Amino acid sequence: MWARWDVAAPDTTVFERLIAAYSEPHRKYHTLQHLNECFTKLEEIRTEARYPEEVEFALWFHDAIYDTKRQDNESKSAEWARETARAQNLSSDAAERAHRLIMVTRHDAEPHGMDEEVLVDVDLSILGAEPERFDEYENQIRQEYAWVPGIVFRAKRREILRGFLARPSIYSTRRFREVYETQARANLERAIKQLGA
Repeated sequence: MWARWDVAAPDTTVFERLIAAYSEPHRKYHTLQHLNECFTKLEEIRTEARYPEEVEFALWFHDAIYDTKRQDNESKSAEWARETARAQNLSSDAAERAHRLIMVTRHDAEPHGMDEEVLVDVDLSILGAEPERFDEYENQIRQEYAWVPGIVFRAKRREILRGFLARPSIYSTRRFREVYETQARANLERAIKQLGA
């Protein structure tokens, strides 16, 4: 990634810190597995991004800070990314775009522009996974929120999943709508039904 940007890569400390962050023991879904799945999906639509290196960079950092008891994970992750970009002498425009890309991964945010659409679709690609993987994801999310009482978790989770279903389309890019939209809606409907049982 850094070579494609034609800038010097940071020392290995940044990479090691990122790997350590995604390997924290309280994480069950927002892990290296999620990161790897995102990079795999990015390859499907990378050519649609205007600044693909910035999308890739944002992916590395988008869940770098993750604590289920906090509300500022995205802003802290985005700030870490911006600081790293500046430290490597990326342009201020690139640093700010990376910051905005991470902030749009908040589920209440709406992507604007192709790069934001690509990143959000990649981040949400798990919703359109095969049923077995989607069910594993739902279990992983429950484990991350194990501290939340069951009745509260089920109510909040239904609300979040219904929010996705209520969108005119879950995915913003045409490719992901064509490939994953139908499966995502089936997965969400099944999960909501199970949460209500």
